[in-house]
Amino acid sequence: MEPALLNQVPSLDLADFTSGNAEQKKQFVADLGEAFNNIGFVAIKNHGLSDSLRNDLYETVQAFFSLPDEVKKKYEFAELFGQRGYIGKGKETAKGFKVADLKEFYHIGQPDPIGSMPSNVFPAELPEFEKHTLEVYRTFENAGKMLLRAIAIYLNLPEDYFEDKIRNGDSLLRALHYFPIPNPELVPEGAVRAAAHGDINLITLLMGASAEGLEVLRRDGEWIPITALPDQIVVNVGDMLDRLTNHKLKSTIHRVVNPPREKMGTSRYSIPFFMHPRADMDLTSLDSCVSQEFPKLYTNMTAGEFLDERLRELGLKK
Repeated sequence: MEPALLNQVPSLDLADFTSGNAEQKKQFVADLGEAFNNIGFVAIKNHGLSDSLRNDLYETVQAFFSLPDEVKKKYEFAELFGQRGYIGKGKETAKGFKVADLKEFYHIGQPDPIGSMPSNVFPAELPEFEKHTLEVYRTFENAGKMLLRAIAIYLNLPEDYFEDKIRNGDSLLRALHYFPIPNPELVPEGAVRAAAHGDINLITLLMGASAEGLEVLRRDGEWIPITALPDQIVVNVGDMLDRLTNHKLKSTIHRVVNPPREKMGTSRYSIPFFMHPRADMDLTSLDSCVSQEFPKLYTNMTAGEFLDERLRELGLKK
């Protein structure tokens, strides 16, 4: 029987998993798995991110995007394929779309890079930028590790199944600016702040945005708005976890719609953390998620191969 259609994403408390009793932990795992099975999104509180750190980060991010374009472009490096530093307006186009998203963003990667991972790039004009972004990166990374432990239990895997796969993983903190559109009539037809897409990674942890606009596509084809309380973050399944679980845990299509015309002249800021494994993680669907009823959907790939394929589809890599 199909699970009930949801009008909002379920809310969970990560403390039930990290410091609750055995029954609370078991219930958290079941509820998280059910949400990811159904709609692919959940709102989480007690994630470790303080109000003061969130406010500090947003202030610093807004200060960066307020800099002149010629200053921001000093931190844009084509050879990094958008994986570190600044990525300018009109550079990313969602898979299957021909018009670029109405956004610019900045990527902060693994603070302790290994192998061929590039080092981070930080704007010299804002010394606080490095401090705040790395602190939030590590906070989200820790919360993500806990959530992946719960996901492993739900999938009947060892609780530490993901640990070695995400250690020094290629995760990204993305500071996003959906810039003001003073002349909406000049916007290319079909251009939106973020066209409908699925995330590439294992899971995404999203800090509350500065304005509304995020919507998720329910399985009946209905778009529903995603809202979280101030003390919550929104967490969703990415395509890599979807592949690993043969679509048992669902990477749900979502988008950021344009605001009403009278608000097109305002900015929107958003800061997601894309939790990636190391490039050598095998994304071959788990045997336990493949059956006669649920035949295998995906070809075998490593996380690195899948990321490379998607970067080309997004136009970030030629």
